[in-house]
Formats: sequence, structure tokens, C-alpha cells
Amino acid sequence: MPAVRRISVCATILASVGVLASGPTAWADFVPGGKGSGSETQVTGGQEGQKLTSTAGAIVFDRSKNGSGNAAGPVTSTTTWTPPACYYAPKYSPDQLKKYLTPIWEAGSTGYEWDAEQRKHYEDGEPYKDFNKDKAGKGYWWDSFVTEGREGDPGALDCDEQIFWVDQGDPPPADIPQAITPEMLAQLAYAEIRVPSTRVDLAPDGTTKVNLPTWAWLDAADFQPVSVTASVPLLNIQATTTAEPVSLTIDPGTADAQTYPASGECALTNGKIGEPYAKGKADQNPPCGVKYLRSSGNGSYQLKATVTWKIHWTGTGTNGQQALPDGTFGADQNVIVQEIQAVNR
Repeated sequence: MPAVRRISVCATILASVGVLASGPTAWADFVPGGKGSGSETQVTGGQEGQKLTSTAGAIVFDRSKNGSGNAAGPVTSTTTWTPPACYYAPKYSPDQLKKYLTPIWEAGSTGYEWDAEQRKHYEDGEPYKDFNKDKAGKGYWWDSFVTEGREGDPGALDCDEQIFWVDQGDPPPADIPQAITPEMLAQLAYAEIRVPSTRVDLAPDGTTKVNLPTWAWLDAADFQPVSVTASVPLLNIQATTTAEPVSLTIDPGTADAQTYPASGECALTNGKIGEPYAKGKADQNPPCGVKYLRSSGNGSYQLKATVTWKIHWTGTGTNGQQALPDGTFGADQNVIVQEIQAVNR
């Protein structure tokens, strides 16, 4: 890994607060409240710890339409795909880059030869002259960012290019695949999606009987589409990633059970998953549920309910919805099954 990248990873956290906080108005407008640095996560608004709007690197996340509450959680991709662990985005103006790099060179901790090469690269015209100060306001220095929560991921080390300049309105170099795009914004927003808990309503609730169909359903009010919008104001690009519930899968927690339907997958129908039990339906099989064939003895079965969410995105330069891998989120709940063969209904 080039030395400049190692310095960027380790030193940015320490140095960038002073560097970027003193930047021009464009950066102050971009960071909520005009304080802090683009490499930090700044938060404005919020409710009981739920971030509504924040920045991570050069990216602004709007979570105002996301799932909330202590039981909400992230979806897990149904494939091996994961959002990118690192990316490149605008980070410094010419003055900001000078304020960031000069103290590192003057400290001498990186070695005379490396410092000299860096001075040639950014100051002496090989290829940049005086940090591109003559282009101030006409572009930005781009650097790498590590996606929050992925600091220990090997993929976070893939972004090892030196800090590079991009003129305003120009695309980043084609040989840098991790340069931020609307599609990457959508993928990063995917990681920010939070969906409600999948604890299902059961009838009978908590304790049921052997060979008695147990009805299962989800409160439709809790299972509405959620979305997160990610944007880079400096580039005027954005993407909104939306997750919509499509089905509920029930795992009874034992092979001695029968699910309804037989696949165990209950589809979203008319805006709801499953159907609440109502008086007079005792002799009917539920559209979504389970029938236990054996008692749980002195313990209980761990019924797992998992909701599958179809995920897509729209954004700058796209035509219609673009697919992302489906995601799932599940929760366990205890079900006690008693050995009573005949039930008075």
C-alpha cells in the first residue's frame, strides 16, 4: 500500500478536523451545521438516537423515511453481495490539502525521500503545481473513505490510490472503479436501510396445542416501504434505495410441524401478510401459520419469522427502478406447545 494511503487512513481522523473545519463556504454548507469534517459522521436532527440526516465522508444520508425504533435492524442480502467497503469522493480544496499534507511532511516521520516525492507530486508540478491553487473553486481533491462499520474489512484496503484532482463537471479517472457514482450511493444507502422487527402476532399466542393450527400475521401498519437517500452535494448526484416487504417465511423451530402454506412462505397480499384469527374460523386452516405435531415438553420451540424485502434504487441519470439484491430480517420468539389432543372449540 503506498505510504500516502497509509497516512490517509491513520492520520485523517486526527488531522482532518482542523483541516476541513477551516475550509471554504462550499464545504461548510456541505457538512451539517458547517462544523466538523467530511471524514466524520455529523448528525443533525434525530429522535431517541435515530439519525435522520448525517454525513459520512462526502456523502449525506437522509434517513427520514427509514425504519425506526429499538427493534429495527439492517437487512441481510440474500446473496453474497455486500456494499463497497471503501470509495473515493471529493474531500479537499487546494488550501485544505496543503494544510493536511504540509504538517505530515514537516514532521519527517514518513522519511525524507517520501516527503520529497510528495512535494514534487503536489507542489512542484510533477504533475500538480502548488496544490492546484490556480484551480480553486473549479474542482476538488478526491481521497478515499472507508464505509462506516467496515474499518476491519479487507476490502477497506482496496482504495490505495494517491489523492487525485478532478475538475468540476468532469468524471473521475476511468481506472479508479471505487470512485463514487449514483449506483455506489445506492449500494451504500442499502447498508443504511433499517426495517421493523419481524415478531409476528400468533393465535393462540405464546402457548398453543398439538395439532391445533396457529394463525400468524404481521401488522400491516408496521410493514410499509422504507427508504434511505444518499447524496454528494458537491457533485450534485443522489440515489434513493427503497425496501418493500414481499413475504414472510416461518421456521417452526422443529421438524415436527406443518406450515401454512406448505412452503412456509406467506406472500404479501392486499398490503398485508397473513390474516388475524377471528371467531368462527376455528375449523379453517390459516393462510399463514403453523401446526405443531409434537409437544415442546418442559421447554419451548424457537419460531423464527423472517421477512424478505425487495430492494431497488432510483437516482441521478437512471431510467426507472434499478434492482439490488433482496434483503431479509428475522426474529425468534418462544412458542410453548402442550400435549392436548382434544380441544373444545
